[in-house]
Amino acid sequence: MLKDKIADVFHEPGCEKNQAKTEKDRKKGCSKPLTPGAAAGGCAFDGAKIALQPITDVAHLVHGPLACEGNGWDNRHAASSGSDLYRVGFTTDISEVDIVMGQAEKRLYKAIREIIERHDPPAVFVYSTCVTALIGDDIEAVCRHASDKFGKPVIPINAPGFVGSKNLGNKLAGEALLDHVIGTEEPEETSPYDVNILGEYNLVGELWQVKPLFDEIGIRLKACITGDAKYKDVASCHRARVNMMVCSAALINIARKMEERYGIPYFEGSFYGIEDTSMAIRTLAKMLVDRGAPAELLDRANVVIAREEARVAERMAAYTPVLKGKRVLLYTGGVKSWSVVSALMEMGMEITGTSVRKSTDEDKARIKEIMHDDPHVFEAIPPREMYRMLKDGEADIMLSGGRTQFIALKARVPWLDINQERHHAYAGYDGMVELVRQLALAIGNPVWDRIRVPAPWDEGAASAEALFGGAVTAVTPDDDAAWPEPVHHRKKFAGLDAFDAEEC
Repeated sequence: MLKDKIADVFHEPGCEKNQAKTEKDRKKGCSKPLTPGAAAGGCAFDGAKIALQPITDVAHLVHGPLACEGNGWDNRHAASSGSDLYRVGFTTDISEVDIVMGQAEKRLYKAIREIIERHDPPAVFVYSTCVTALIGDDIEAVCRHASDKFGKPVIPINAPGFVGSKNLGNKLAGEALLDHVIGTEEPEETSPYDVNILGEYNLVGELWQVKPLFDEIGIRLKACITGDAKYKDVASCHRARVNMMVCSAALINIARKMEERYGIPYFEGSFYGIEDTSMAIRTLAKMLVDRGAPAELLDRANVVIAREEARVAERMAAYTPVLKGKRVLLYTGGVKSWSVVSALMEMGMEITGTSVRKSTDEDKARIKEIMHDDPHVFEAIPPREMYRMLKDGEADIMLSGGRTQFIALKARVPWLDINQERHHAYAGYDGMVELVRQLALAIGNPVWDRIRVPAPWDEGAASAEALFGGAVTAVTPDDDAAWPEPVHHRKKFAGLDAFDAEEC
């Protein structure tokens, strides 16, 4: 069953990257296989949990050892406007005894029952892990039985870590929504203004920087999959009129299959940068009008866009002198490989390089278009080469995820977190101002001038004399007579007289 589902994901017609591969290469998946024992990189379970945990009122139960839940819990800072049940860690915490005695499935059933009795969530999502998949636990059968017994949707998320990469886990999570959630309930009301956003996780509240504009224009957000989502909204999102894809590499299968099953057209857009935000809002309004919404919707959208662009331009003017002409190395991937490039170029910054990890062929084409067919594109940059680029002054700042921050800091170059671990929201018009502000603060921080000053011991004998308070004579280790007598340093602390450094 899982094997067939993985094969279906690898043959996704909406993914140009997979379709361009040979049959043999397609079976290998979407990303470079992980190195056994690697401490970072993500797995299929991690990808599934990342994609689904922002559904805020659902209980997310990890069927496996405690470490799987510990490592995968809330690693994206997805914010909620309501329930915080998604931030409660649930796990069966199976042990060797459960495995040997064959008690893991019973333990899972008891955990589901306890969650429903204590928290009464609208649904329970059950995640398979490497251990429970290897011992053959049938989580789908347990979930079916629990759902019949308790009258609640209990959804199996069959994405054990060993089956592939984090990106594959994203897609398997999307398949679980398509198979068990989307289309299972009907909305209380529908309108010609209803839209879904796919692949947006409301990192540190980024969705909330765009939703007020939707409300003002008259666009109704039916469901965000999955940022700040409610189970009922996702279950009834098949009645929306338009889908917007924010990250096609992750949930393109949802967009394509919803178009096939329910006739909902989709497009790919971004809320990073002024131009991209305006284009996304305008495209949503136009597609809604094409599908029956009043034509005045597009007029309202244009009025709001013009007002916001003028307001943001005025707020950003103060930062332009600091950032214009500064060089940026962008090491991220996916939709950010082009959407953030567009945002940075709007500020007059120069892109010295951008990575295309996890980026589709369409993403790469957009980079070429944005950068006027002269892109500096890297599939991956080895840490040693990245350090050389920064040390040689090829960039004034690096934007990346947390795993590469220490390369920039070692090279004494400013670094700004642009990936999911960040603590600042950069989406929409206000997010663009915040991004500009954080860039200016990072580049203009006086600490960089301080730490780039050579250390006294690297400046030669003159500095050594100043440091040690006397002439410095070159001696060899074997020349015992040349070594000076030990110097005894006396200090005062809390009114006490000194002590000999050697006696300590």
